[in-house]
Amino acid sequence: MISLPQSAASVINTLHDAGFEAYAVGGSIRDLLLGMETKGWDFTTNATPEEILALFPDSFYDNLFGTVGIKIRKSFDTAQDEQKAEIEDIYEITTYRSEEGYEDHRHPDKISWGKTLQEDLARRDFTINAIAFDGKELIDPYDGQKDLHNKCIRTVGAATERFAEDALRMLRAVRFAARLGFSIEDDTAKAITLHAKSLTKISAERIRDEFFKILTATHAADAVLVLKNLGLLFYILPELETSFATPQKSPKRHHIYDVGTHSVMALKHCPSADPVVRLATLIHDLGKPKTFRQDSTGLITFYNHEVAGAHIAKDVGKRLRLSKKQSDLLYTLVRWHQFSVDERQTDSALRRFIRRVGKENLSHILALRIGDRLGGGATETSWRLELYKKRLEEVQLQPFTVSDLHVNGHDVMALYGVPPGRIIGEVLDALFAEVEAGSLPNDRDALLKRMEELKKTTLH
Repeated sequence: MISLPQSAASVINTLHDAGFEAYAVGGSIRDLLLGMETKGWDFTTNATPEEILALFPDSFYDNLFGTVGIKIRKSFDTAQDEQKAEIEDIYEITTYRSEEGYEDHRHPDKISWGKTLQEDLARRDFTINAIAFDGKELIDPYDGQKDLHNKCIRTVGAATERFAEDALRMLRAVRFAARLGFSIEDDTAKAITLHAKSLTKISAERIRDEFFKILTATHAADAVLVLKNLGLLFYILPELETSFATPQKSPKRHHIYDVGTHSVMALKHCPSADPVVRLATLIHDLGKPKTFRQDSTGLITFYNHEVAGAHIAKDVGKRLRLSKKQSDLLYTLVRWHQFSVDERQTDSALRRFIRRVGKENLSHILALRIGDRLGGGATETSWRLELYKKRLEEVQLQPFTVSDLHVNGHDVMALYGVPPGRIIGEVLDALFAEVEAGSLPNDRDALLKRMEELKKTTLH
């Protein structure tokens, strides 16, 4: 028999002691039954929001769906310290409810407080999320435990009705499958295929959030293929959908997959947990279909595909309503992913690369490169890549801009006896050029000495 953690049991006991029904429900119980860590516990009860608020002073209610949030704070020594303790989690308690009509395929037209747990469980999306537990007894009217055992995603009731109510549930089905390593039951999968186009009625923000969860799930690569097979990928990344028809295997080329399959395999091997980096890895080669060329010998080329891909990355960023910071990162990673790791590159070339990508993004673009290599059938690393990483670290110790010099404009003005003006920048630029070329160390004494030498020519 499963048992609730003390904080969750306390919520149920408080409601029971006040004469109300109360159950932990949804993902909380699903994960508990699977032996997985659970945060953000969910509860359902026949108490109204007002009655819940009265029982839990450290709570809030600011929505139309009967959900009260309870702040769970870290342990404290005295009652006086309780309100000062740091918030560790937010638990949600929702009044039993039933829902009617989903004209927009997103929100119920009418929400009514329910009287029974059965009414509440009947409105939920999947059987594995429709299991309730009051601390003593499991309530499982839709055989969710059986589906957990069989590793199966199945809707509560008719799948076509559930997806007609909220089309985002189709992505949620894929997300749960990707996170848990489950398969989607046949009737549920057929209903998704039937309703795939209704995903266009869902806001870009909701699609983005669900898609990001899919991209960062354990089985993300498999999930992208599931999205494709169910007809959903076309409404999220149509450019990726069509890239599966673009071959890459040809003489003198290392690729063994078409562009789409390579993209999915790159995602599979990308070591980053950042959703934008994983998205960039998935779409990094989407400029290839537009730049595809094949000569008479069968040789396939994709010249400047990274430039074409960067334009696609911009479109994807807009479509998914990414923030400016996220969009810029997505563009940067796709635009510059085709960098050379030739050991003969100069320090200046490495510095140009770092300026283009940004120091803060180096780990991201290297994660994309690892995914790209493994997704193309190569080994995880090579001596050239390891040397390249080492040189990137070393070159970052060198100055990147004039502001990194160990002298500044005040030093120029003091030595030259001049007020602020154009000459200040000219001197500093000249010093930086020599430091960057390696002919002058970034040492204050050496810079001041060289400044003295430049003074003879600069002021004439």
